Amino acid sequence: MTYCVGMCVDEGLVFLSDTRTNAGVDHVSAARKMAVFEQPGERVLVLLAAGNLALTQAVTHLLAAPADPEKPTLYNATNMAEAARIVGDAVREVHKRDALSLAEFSVDFNCSFILGGQIGTQSPRLFMVYAAGNFVESTRVSPYFQIGESKYGKPIIDRVITPATPLDEVAKCALISMDSTLRSNLSVGLPLDLLVYEKDSLSVTRFASLDNDSDYFQMIHRTWGERLRQIFGEIPNPTWTDSADVPRREREQNASVPRLVIGDLPCPESPAQTLAQTDPGATQQ
Repeated sequence: MTYCVGMCVDEGLVFLSDTRTNAGVDHVSAARKMAVFEQPGERVLVLLAAGNLALTQAVTHLLAAPADPEKPTLYNATNMAEAARIVGDAVREVHKRDALSLAEFSVDFNCSFILGGQIGTQSPRLFMVYAAGNFVESTRVSPYFQIGESKYGKPIIDRVITPATPLDEVAKCALISMDSTLRSNLSVGLPLDLLVYEKDSLSVTRFASLDNDSDYFQMIHRTWGERLRQIFGEIPNPTWTDSADVPRREREQNASVPRLVIGDLPCPESPAQTLAQTDPGATQQ
C-alpha cells in the first residue's frame, strides 16, 4: 500500500509520499512514488502515484519518454489542466495495453495519481487523476488530495489546513498526517519524500528525504504523541447522573439506572440495549 498527500495553498504546494511497496513478515520493499518534471524558470510539475507499482511505473515512464514524440508532454503542456489530461491519456494507454492481460490473472487495474505544479506565470494548481484517466481539481474548500491509505491522516488535515495556512505549517501538517498513518498501518513506511514548492519560484528549492535518522521527523513523532496524550488527559471525564428524560423510561423496571450526561442532555444506551430492556424476548433466537 502507500500514502501520498498533495496540498495547494496560497503560498504554494506541498507533496509528501512514503516509499513502502510491500510489507510482510520477511519481505519489505520500497520504491519512490514521487516524480518531478522540472524546467527551472519555466515550470515545475510533481506527480505522486499509488496503486499497482507496475502500473504506476509504466505510466510514469510513458510520461518521461512518450512513445509518440509528436504528442504533448508534461514539458510542453500550456497549462496544468492540459498536463492533467496528458497524465490521464497515459493512464488510458497503459490500460489499453495491459488491462486485459491483468484481468486474465484476476488482477485489477488499480492506480491513481496526484499532479500539481506551476507553469509560467499561471497560478499553481493541484489535480487527482483516477484509474479511468479522468481527473478533478482541488478547490479552496478542499485544497488537498490523498491517495492510498488515506483515512488515518485525514482528520488532522481537515482540522488544520485552509488556503491561508503558511507553507511551512502545511508541510508540518503533512508530516503529522503521515506520522498518524505510519502509526496505524504497517503497509506505509519510511523513508518519506517531502517537496515544498514556493509559488512563482519555478524551481525545486525545498526537498527532503526523511528516514529514521531525521531529527525533525522523530521530533514530530515524539511530540505529537505526547501532546495528544496531554490534551486527552485535560478533557473532563463524563459525569453520570440519573435523568427522568431517558426515552421510554416509563417501561423500565429499574428507574434508578444512572445515565451519561453531557451538559443537560442525557445520552441513552444503544438501540440494542434499549430493545433488550423494553422487550426481553426480542433478543432471543
